[in-house]
Amino acid sequence: MKTAILFVIMLLVLVIPHEWGHLIVAKLCGVKVNEFSVGMGPLLFKRQKGETQYSVRLLPLGGYCAMEGEEESSDDPRAYSNKSNLQKVAILLAGVTMNVIIAILAVTIAYTIGGVPSNTLGGVDAGSPAAAGGLQAGDKIIEIDGNAVNSWNDILIDIDAYHEGDRLEIVYKRDGDAKTAFVTPEYNSETERYMIGISAGVTRDPLTCITYGARATWDLGKMMIEAFQSMFKRGISRDDVAGPVGLVRVVGQASSYGIESYLMLLALVSLNLALFNIIPIPGLDGGKIFFIILKVISGGRINDDMEYKATVVGMVLLITLFILVTYNDIMNIFK
Repeated sequence: MKTAILFVIMLLVLVIPHEWGHLIVAKLCGVKVNEFSVGMGPLLFKRQKGETQYSVRLLPLGGYCAMEGEEESSDDPRAYSNKSNLQKVAILLAGVTMNVIIAILAVTIAYTIGGVPSNTLGGVDAGSPAAAGGLQAGDKIIEIDGNAVNSWNDILIDIDAYHEGDRLEIVYKRDGDAKTAFVTPEYNSETERYMIGISAGVTRDPLTCITYGARATWDLGKMMIEAFQSMFKRGISRDDVAGPVGLVRVVGQASSYGIESYLMLLALVSLNLALFNIIPIPGLDGGKIFFIILKVISGGRINDDMEYKATVVGMVLLITLFILVTYNDIMNIFK
């Protein structure tokens, strides 16, 4: 039951901001929005506010922002179809942008809960090179061999740059006073790295957590793109894809490791959704942007009717993919 609730929460956190991004930018561009829906299928609740109906529907597997003239031509000057290409692209990109923002927020919250490794020492191993050099827990390392240190990662980089036979000159602060320690790292055969026997303290400073959150999201996005590239080069296997059923299993596994793992999974899925949505497949936001570009390049030879037919084909393919992936998820359960 817990896993099901966390799964639904994840879907809502992914879908609502995405569609809300479309809604806000559409209204800023003067587009008439007929309905903003959370969920799909039978209507559970609705409220009319101005010209827009806000709805909650039975199935929490999606949502939509229904704009006037989005799927057909309209004489209404405020219709989506009558807006400039730049405005249309801005509206379409708003959803993807919100998914990226959600990923950054999720990672930032995870770092805020767990803390960010800092250049203030959390511990010094007894009998270690650091202890022999006089370092203690609570010392703040500010310089190693003349290189400024502002983070735990800076410390790791400087230690990794160590050359056998040398000593590290470490400048640190203790009780506000700057001190210097000379430390000779020892080689650790298990990690195959030189180490001095220190562990990081953590900080939950909001600015630091936001910075790390944005940086980690960027790195996560790069790794995800590289994984996609590798997958397409070697060919896609059944184990490479997962749908809602597979995601439920992953959510259950991630949540068992704590809220931080769940938030990191949320960030990963949100980035996946952003990337998938921007692919130029008819029916997706990326497909709509692609057709806007085609219409400009073709000088109008690509018309709305062609886009509509391509969208129908694209939606059929997406639904087919959804069914196949769900079938694959179910088969994996019984492996």
